Amino acid sequence: MLGWTALSAIVPGAAHLRAGHRRTGLVLVSVYAVLLLAALAYGLSVASDLANATMFANTGAMMWVIVLASVAALAWFALLVTSYIVLGPNRLNQQGQMLTGIVVGVLCVAVMSPFAMTAQYVVAARDAVGSIFKSAADDPDAAAAPTNPADPWSGKTRVNFLLIGGDAASNRTGVRTDSMNVASVDVRTGNTVLFSLPRNLQHVRFPESSPLRKQFPNGFMAELPNGGLLNEVWQYANDHPEIMGGHNKGPRALMDAIGFTLGLHIDYYAMMNMYGFADLVDAIGGLRIRVEQDIKWGGLYGTAGTIKAGYRKLSGEEALWYGRSRVNSDDFSRMARQRCVIGAFVQQATPGVILSRFNQIASAAKRLAQTNIPQELLQPLLEMALKVKGAKITSLQFVPPEFYSGAPDWVKIRQATKKAINDSLRPPRQAQAANVSASPSVTSSAAPSTRAAAPKQTPTRNSQRAGAKSIDELCG
Repeated sequence: MLGWTALSAIVPGAAHLRAGHRRTGLVLVSVYAVLLLAALAYGLSVASDLANATMFANTGAMMWVIVLASVAALAWFALLVTSYIVLGPNRLNQQGQMLTGIVVGVLCVAVMSPFAMTAQYVVAARDAVGSIFKSAADDPDAAAAPTNPADPWSGKTRVNFLLIGGDAASNRTGVRTDSMNVASVDVRTGNTVLFSLPRNLQHVRFPESSPLRKQFPNGFMAELPNGGLLNEVWQYANDHPEIMGGHNKGPRALMDAIGFTLGLHIDYYAMMNMYGFADLVDAIGGLRIRVEQDIKWGGLYGTAGTIKAGYRKLSGEEALWYGRSRVNSDDFSRMARQRCVIGAFVQQATPGVILSRFNQIASAAKRLAQTNIPQELLQPLLEMALKVKGAKITSLQFVPPEFYSGAPDWVKIRQATKKAINDSLRPPRQAQAANVSASPSVTSSAAPSTRAAAPKQTPTRNSQRAGAKSIDELCG
């Protein structure tokens, strides 16, 4: 009796056939076979192309998954109970009935568990998506939703994302955007160029469309000899809603400044709270990173601890300090370490890791992320992310001796940006010889006309040579 009941959990209808309920048993077996074949076909399609799994990315589809998982759990519970009953447990003595009843009850809980876990995962995902990605209809600060589902990127061949690391905390006032990277992604191939901008880039310009252009015609706080740093733009805009024409316009101001600096149109931004980022690293089980030299961190001048050189698996706190420590270092070395952290996270946050640690990742993501990407773009965004994981990622940071933060050569920055994007479009073997036209993503507006007369020394120095290189080449 227990054997046939257990078999029914795997082959619904088996117990009914054994008990002589032929018609009911054949119906259950047939329905189960159809569902199994459909699930197998979908599983094979996902295995061949993970993008097929992104259809469940929107909150409406997630709700359907929750409902179906709940219904399936109840259906399997009912199936086992009816399978047990049709086998005639009343033929057993009282002790046998009690024993088999307990075993079948445990079996019911066991077969319902996968469906309950699925529903729990999807509830967590839906909650995280609702917290991070706002609907374009409900949030005025969210970017416009796509009007054509078949072309979610509105005909663009490149999409540019501003990735920001902020240092907001309960014991600090405002937000300083100490880590600023632009990910320029080729929509067709996923090939990506990461542009790293130093936080102390001075006197950035704004486009004509920005309210700050009139306020700072010669560059951000150009009247200050040592002020006007790029990482102050966000907070300045938030502190002056009367200039910006509304509250919480820091993201818009920073996107305008960085886009105009690079000659790109910044489509979307995503900001991570750096202190929350540590939770996300812990959620995926840490990051494996090649540490080139000992990094002291925390306390007074690095007295809290040391990250030893070599191949290390860093905890969330260690990964955060690896990217932020200034002890015996400079801003530009920090930038190099930060992009290695980004690259390591992209490579190591595999689907298997995400699935096995999903609840922790969803919980951490809710606490640290802020973005203007609308919910309606989540599915095509995930499809793009899957392309990026398997594509070429190169990186260019604007640091001395090629670029000076204290007296930037705006034209040179734009030219380097354009070249890095062009190089990313070329086949690897032709990267040095081909002559490819500029990416459509590069704006046609004229570069700022003011050149630095004589580049001066920046507040911190750097020994690295600029140039777009692969993340593997830079970070090992």
